[in-house]
Amino acid sequence: MTPPSDDLFQRLDELGAEAPAKISSATDTAELEALRLSYLGKKGSLKGILRGLGQLAPEQRKDAGAAANRIKEVIEGALAESKVRLGVGAPVKSAQGLDVTIPGRLPHLGSRHPVRQVARRLIHIFHNLGFAVADGPEVEDEWHNFIGLNIPPDHIARDPSENFYLEDDLLLRSQTSTVQIRVMENHPPPLRIIAPGRVYRPDTVDASHSFQFHQIEGLMVDEGVTFGDLKTTLRLFFTQLFQRDVELRLRPSFFPFTEPSAEVDLRCPFCGGNGCKTCGRKGWIEMGGCGMVDPNVFEAVGIDPDRYTGFAFGMGIDRMTMAFYDIPDIRYLFENDVRFLEQFGIE
Repeated sequence: MTPPSDDLFQRLDELGAEAPAKISSATDTAELEALRLSYLGKKGSLKGILRGLGQLAPEQRKDAGAAANRIKEVIEGALAESKVRLGVGAPVKSAQGLDVTIPGRLPHLGSRHPVRQVARRLIHIFHNLGFAVADGPEVEDEWHNFIGLNIPPDHIARDPSENFYLEDDLLLRSQTSTVQIRVMENHPPPLRIIAPGRVYRPDTVDASHSFQFHQIEGLMVDEGVTFGDLKTTLRLFFTQLFQRDVELRLRPSFFPFTEPSAEVDLRCPFCGGNGCKTCGRKGWIEMGGCGMVDPNVFEAVGIDPDRYTGFAFGMGIDRMTMAFYDIPDIRYLFENDVRFLEQFGIE
């Protein structure tokens, strides 16, 4: 099988040979503009080749980027020469000998980060399902991060090695579940909210983990809410997100703030369930946790657990971004490599 690097460089070489020849044979300005778009436009050949940069090893991306810039300069030079040949924008020299007819360079326009793009999509989907957006601080106290969520003092989740403690009882929030406590403290049921945001845990960085990542928390509280409502909501959400049938599984689990609880898994889109490094050879990617709100949590925030029930879920936005865009390594998202990020620019 041809390595992705060999294929990408070969396609660049072919483009460098093909484009000038076709451009030099253009017979009018309309044909010349069509060729420019086909080679350098947002949906052009060069952009299409550069979308494969993410498959290269880090040391190969720099060489590929430099090669692509050379090809771009060759194509732009051929376009300029053909414009002169066709009598468009003939050179006009200023007193200083500058060619003032050379096209200017457009300012570089940024775009939303792929994680932000997916987050906006999640918010839109949940808005259509009747959920409002709530927010909370990233620096939290132990009451909202642990105590109100029914997490006892001896629980491993409260260990200093599992959190970024600051001073006194303050820490960087380890989950967006803190927002549901703040909402339930200040608003009576019925409630239906989502809370997207950054969270922090001292995890070892690898293909699917980072010390800073993004979650989206969901909460619904009302009379008669059941686990069936939770499962239906999750299935509707993932179906709309990927615009296709998805295979989910809910594995029985334990969380102090929900009972019963479950892990939400998505069949790995990279290996189809056969096992790869992204899913840890398991065939499934863990997207988050869910369950019915524990009555102790209701009592902590002053909601009658005999009258109301509710469900909550928390999912990783970064992992959904990886699944949505077929990105095999979470580290690609935060290396700030412009050549990688600009592939996700909005048209």
